[in-house]
Amino acid sequence: MDREHAFEFLDRAARGLAEMFGPACETLVHDMGVPTHPILSIYNNHVSGREVGSTMDIMGVGWELDEEASTTDQVNLAATTPDGRQVKSSTFHLIGEDYNLALGVNFDYTGLAFAERILSGLTDVRSDLRSALWQPEDSRQLAGLFEQCLAALGKPADALTKDDRLRLTALLKERGAFSYRRSVPYVAGRLGVSRYTVYKYLKEAGGEGGPPAK
Repeated sequence: MDREHAFEFLDRAARGLAEMFGPACETLVHDMGVPTHPILSIYNNHVSGREVGSTMDIMGVGWELDEEASTTDQVNLAATTPDGRQVKSSTFHLIGEDYNLALGVNFDYTGLAFAERILSGLTDVRSDLRSALWQPEDSRQLAGLFEQCLAALGKPADALTKDDRLRLTALLKERGAFSYRRSVPYVAGRLGVSRYTVYKYLKEAGGEGGPPAK
């Protein structure tokens, strides 16, 4: 492939990529055989504000490249334009006997980075609701207290009479079972009664009644 065909191929690739990825994607062809790597063609140049013939890079620097940089592909690197745009930049070389051309791709993701910060704030949470409402340690301790009090009555939960349930509620209250989160729904479930019934038992046992726990 001679220089003319190499440039024609890279120019077509640059034009196609710019069209495919839209106005945020600047593409260009550099002459890397020249130390100042001038631009031979450029598309969506509003990203960097450069024109054909410019020797400035995406960061607005016109320094000569060292030998390794002028022949080595650079892929997915971060850069910032002089006006503060955040850019992902890649350069791909096509080297022949009498030419060293490169396809440059600069994607402006400034808007996406801003959106990411907003989305991160919107999706950030302190903790999960289950942990906030029902701590595993609370659950284990409450279950242990319930079994102890049930054992004191000598009957399984499904064989308890109303008087037994009242006695069990009183025992649970004495041992601090109702200081745990969601203790009333737990006891109601184990006894097969409603939460309102447990509040009624608490009141009859000399405890505090109240609305259902959330």
